[in-house]
Amino acid sequence: MDVSINPAPLSGSIAAIPSKSAAHRALICAALSDRETELFCPSLSRDIEATASCLASLGADIRYENGTFYVKPIEKVNENAALNCGESGSTLRFLLPVVCALGFGARLKMEGRLAERPLSPLWEELIAHGAELSKPENDIIAVSGKLSPGTYKIRADVSSQFISGLLFALPILGGESRIELEGNIESAGYIRMTSDMQKNFGLHIPFDGRCFDIPAESAYKAPGKLSVEGDWSNAAFWLVAGEISDGIEVAGLDENSAQGDRAVRDIIKLIRQGNATVDCKDVPDLVPVLSVLAALTPGETSFVNAARLRIKESDRLTAVCKMLHALGGDCTELEDGLVIHGRDKLTGGCVDGMNDHRIVMSAAVAAAACEKPVTILGAQAAEKSYPAFFEDYKKLGGIIS
Repeated sequence: MDVSINPAPLSGSIAAIPSKSAAHRALICAALSDRETELFCPSLSRDIEATASCLASLGADIRYENGTFYVKPIEKVNENAALNCGESGSTLRFLLPVVCALGFGARLKMEGRLAERPLSPLWEELIAHGAELSKPENDIIAVSGKLSPGTYKIRADVSSQFISGLLFALPILGGESRIELEGNIESAGYIRMTSDMQKNFGLHIPFDGRCFDIPAESAYKAPGKLSVEGDWSNAAFWLVAGEISDGIEVAGLDENSAQGDRAVRDIIKLIRQGNATVDCKDVPDLVPVLSVLAALTPGETSFVNAARLRIKESDRLTAVCKMLHALGGDCTELEDGLVIHGRDKLTGGCVDGMNDHRIVMSAAVAAAACEKPVTILGAQAAEKSYPAFFEDYKKLGGIIS
């Protein structure tokens, strides 16, 4: 699907959609718990649906009605289950250790660029503790064997999702385990999100800043009912759109959330001061839309510590540069970041969405401040995280064909 957007200011108020980061975590905890959980999640995305589908394939009874998931936990694991992770890195990296901990064979299918995204060093650590993993063939990983309790050592500077995956899995092994984090801890907020969600399910895993210690008697205990918090990552598109347009209020956001992207408001202020340097270590997903703000702010904005953006749904450093160049912006791509020279207006043009939801939505935000129409190729990629994005864009005054 291609869309064309005529320049028009955006304004009004919009409700934040549910956080897919929180939904993934809640669904997994519910499926590993002791009784049914009612999980209020008023809208879905492809990634959330992928996690729910995979858990159902493993043996959880999951249904979705009127904005609520009803999750009955896994009582008997389906052997040799087929799990389609779609393009969701969270689904794959969270559930791979869980499948290994359950100890039943399974096949995990990957789509899009997911098979190109790294699984090391998680992969080697799982094998070292009893898992048997086949190298991906036809984008499918075959899993067998069973993890044993023990000490797991994992680099903390590759992906916080590896750490979260182990945190989900180790409590169901029935023995004492430890996760030792090595190197710099990146995206720490998302690790905290996992711990906070586990606390909702009765799990309080001690953490001293470098090590998690999982007691032998650990068990998930369902809270009964739970609501998925609003998503700061997708709210960032409206907050930036409001900054470059006529102002947008986003309702339903938790100001005390552990989501790393809660920092977006502070970063917007920093960029607007001019000649800013943005450290992307803990907020890599914000870079595409913040690049639009930087392109429309006089002065030079540098995005640093952003090398991980090369292994997302697209190589986002390259994709952002191409997007801004197509719209008349000035962007220089570095090995691990971007340098953007801002100006008062962007001209508009044709943007390749690169099958990346964040590139598509960022280009749409930019269109509000362009002189000429913006055409976005492959705009359906937004459905990965925000299926109603273009409907909401119109509600705020956007003109789309």
